[in-house]
Amino acid sequence: MSADSGPQRPVLAGSSPRRRPRLTGRAGILALVLAVLAISFASSAKAYLQQRHDIDALQSRIATTQQQIAATQSQLDRWKDPAYVALQARERFGYVMPGETAYVALDPKGDKIQPITSLGTPVTEPAAPPTAWWTKVWGSVQLAGDPTTGEKKK
Repeated sequence: MSADSGPQRPVLAGSSPRRRPRLTGRAGILALVLAVLAISFASSAKAYLQQRHDIDALQSRIATTQQQIAATQSQLDRWKDPAYVALQARERFGYVMPGETAYVALDPKGDKIQPITSLGTPVTEPAAPPTAWWTKVWGSVQLAGDPTTGEKKK
């Protein structure tokens, strides 16, 4: 026996040397601890991402609400102006200042005519340009000078 090598096991005849198992007890415990840590990290990461999503959604709602508050504050400031209040009273309720005369346009049914708030589409407009009024007047002058041109020949 050499001094370098440790004690040697006796080798039985016809048997091969004993191999060590690939997965030892320590390696199994290490794998189990790593699996628990990975699962714990995954659940924590999922909770973190969900909370970040919720925070982003709430910040978006806050920004929208702040814009609505600013618009409402602007509307409130307009109502503090006496000229705006008078304009709204005229438009909404038909009020007039003393000495003014109010006229209301009614349709044939007797209902108040509402103003048109949008323009028509070009498709609904007439295709041919309208004739000028003076051409119609000149045509009537010519017809008055020669009445026979207006009669139908039989």
